[in-house]
Amino acid sequence: MTVNLLGLDHAALKAFCTNLGEKPFRARQLLRWIHHAGVGDFAAMTDMSRALRERLPACASVTAPGVLSDTVAADGTRKWLLDVGTGNAIETVFIPEARRGTLCISSQAGCALACTFCSTGHQGFNRNLTAEEIIGQLWLAARVLRSDLAVERPISNVVMMGMGEPLANFDNVAAAMRLMLDDTAYGLSRRRVTLSTAGLVPGIERLREECPVALAVSLHAPNDGLRNELVPLNRKYPLKVLLAACLRYIEKAPRDFVTFEYVMLAGVNDAVAQARELVRLVKDVPCKINLIPFNPFPGTQYTRSGPEAIARFQDALTREGLITTIRKTRGDDIDAACGQLAGYVRDRTKRRQRSEKEAAA
Repeated sequence: MTVNLLGLDHAALKAFCTNLGEKPFRARQLLRWIHHAGVGDFAAMTDMSRALRERLPACASVTAPGVLSDTVAADGTRKWLLDVGTGNAIETVFIPEARRGTLCISSQAGCALACTFCSTGHQGFNRNLTAEEIIGQLWLAARVLRSDLAVERPISNVVMMGMGEPLANFDNVAAAMRLMLDDTAYGLSRRRVTLSTAGLVPGIERLREECPVALAVSLHAPNDGLRNELVPLNRKYPLKVLLAACLRYIEKAPRDFVTFEYVMLAGVNDAVAQARELVRLVKDVPCKINLIPFNPFPGTQYTRSGPEAIARFQDALTREGLITTIRKTRGDDIDAACGQLAGYVRDRTKRRQRSEKEAAA
């Protein structure tokens, strides 16, 4: 059985090399070739001995998820549908901007949290992605974009905001992020890697201690009553507990604030009174508010707040001194916008079947 080296960080690669009877420095060579140079062919790793290069294919591979489709939106946003086996496929999105290139990475096949406004949540849940499937999205995208765009480093930022709840797959996500941060691999700064969570408090605490990166929290409501409906996880970790965890996280975070994401749902959470309630809620937490116009998907009960409603909501926040941005919708013509990622999920939770029955009733 071969080992997929994509998912091994420096420590794990060192152990792999030691087990082969090789010197530990081979791990750094492999890191540089695989991740920095994007090379998957051992024969091309020319600064390693010929004997090792000939030996590696029998016990190791560099294998990213297979590409099922590769779609480019009118605004340049690019979405890959990637095969992760057993009937499951995930989505990865590249968002080009003038001064940065951001890759949105998935961490699970589906999602078990069932946030009501999220297309991924409606797909149900199958399994966690492995570390090699997570970092494989970055490896593949970097290789393709480097070739297509003729740019040495096309990806400057990574956001763990794709399919799934990253903190519910902590060990694999952390292993992948360590590779993103390793100077011999991708060399991204902690400020340029962002993890978005629906509020899994124990995971926030672990992240703070083990791999602090920029943190975004899917808030979406100014009180527990409404958030219980939109983000069912809130019933286990209510806002008071979540915000306290955010305050503790900032102590070791690479940024001195947390980003709160707030999807704008017409007639649900977009009233000016709710904006004022949000101000009172987060007043003690250094933060930035990111307002996200809702992106519709088949079967959703919600509609997007109008531009005027979003502007009024933003104005109510900024008047109280909160830094507030409105996320530009990108890639919605190929269903690559925030909240639209779905892929193919062999749902083990039967959530999709229940939803279809309820809709038909």
